[in-house]
Amino acid sequence: MNTAIKVASVQFESQPGDKERNLSRIREFVEAAARQHVQIIAFPECCVTGYRFLRNLSHDRMLALAEPLYDGPSCRFLMELSKKHGITIGAGMIESDRDGKLYKPYVVAMPDGTFRRHRKLHPFINEHLQCGSEYTVFDTPHGCRVGVLICYDNNLVENARMTALKGAQVLLAPHQTGGCGTIDPNIMGLVDREAWRDRVTNPARIERELRGPKGREWLLRWLPSRAHDNGLYLIFSNGVGVDDDEIRTGNSMIIDPYGRIVAETWKAGDDMVVADVELSLVEQSTGRQWMSTRRPELYGGLTERTGLEQSTRDLIFGTRPTKREVGS
Repeated sequence: MNTAIKVASVQFESQPGDKERNLSRIREFVEAAARQHVQIIAFPECCVTGYRFLRNLSHDRMLALAEPLYDGPSCRFLMELSKKHGITIGAGMIESDRDGKLYKPYVVAMPDGTFRRHRKLHPFINEHLQCGSEYTVFDTPHGCRVGVLICYDNNLVENARMTALKGAQVLLAPHQTGGCGTIDPNIMGLVDREAWRDRVTNPARIERELRGPKGREWLLRWLPSRAHDNGLYLIFSNGVGVDDDEIRTGNSMIIDPYGRIVAETWKAGDDMVVADVELSLVEQSTGRQWMSTRRPELYGGLTERTGLEQSTRDLIFGTRPTKREVGS
């Protein structure tokens, strides 16, 4: 039995608010992936709408940018592509539900005509976004079980473990990260805009920025452990280039269940990496063996509040904790 599945991870520079242009770019990558017989392709968080500019939008402007799932134009576009090329496609956008509430989902369109979506558990870029409250794990027509965690969702080890316990063999991990200004000087830092502007004439300089502690080095401190400790493939898809007042670092990669990088890019621009996912590695992996020896009766404290919890938005933007829902 052939247990190999071909997957792709894409990084590209989304244009803020220009859904038509961003969807066109998605189509170009899907067509390129089809030529390589890819079966699952992952695009970045909020790649349909653009990302960081969202932090300044009012509720009305967010609502105008959002779409209902799954009958909105962007979802229909993704489904048409999925059916045409026989590829499962994941992409990020903004959702408005029937009550006018706003979410930041990652939508997965599959060639059998079905959709799945994951609402980000820890959104923070805009105060009007609601938190997702469910883990998302589902079977695909390609014979593998897939989970989704969006950007900050992956920072918490509990989220990756819960996704693995629900049977995920492949984790789609769309991001908009790297090159972030943070309140902690030991984490990342802003990419030099001059280095990005001169990336063609001075490629060595921008490569140092993207592969150094602002990008790849930061990712390698923790991202491979999510794959290794939970015995799953991780498809890391990230934005790259100008994202409002920051520069995203790309570094899209595919990591196997042993935490090994099997494909990656550090290109200073749009790019796609492709790799075969060998599902037989999942069950025999170290992480799955360790998980089989869990003692759940010891872990009750993980569900108890410590009194130190605060919203993700307050933590990221350095404001005082509020009474908003934790993770908002």
